[in-house]
Amino acid sequence: MQDAVTNMGREALYLSLVVSAPVMVLSLAVGLVVSFLQATTQIHEQTLAFVPKIIASFVALLLFGPWMMTRLIDFTSRLFTALPSFVR
Repeated sequence: MQDAVTNMGREALYLSLVVSAPVMVLSLAVGLVVSFLQATTQIHEQTLAFVPKIIASFVALLLFGPWMMTRLIDFTSRLFTALPSFVR
């Protein structure tokens, strides 16, 4: 029983990394591009770095949202299916 709970926890942590990866990677890429542009033009406005990353995050959520939701729903249904075996 402890192994099953540990495996489910491990799977939950892995799922959280996988589901958050597209948003993080896209935000990181946009942040690097904006930082490069700021360094070359010597314009250091904070909102210039913040706003594009927020927009990229929303775009990533729009693009990858259905995939993320499918992964989360699959995990939740497996968790609820396995839950009776955890309780004794």
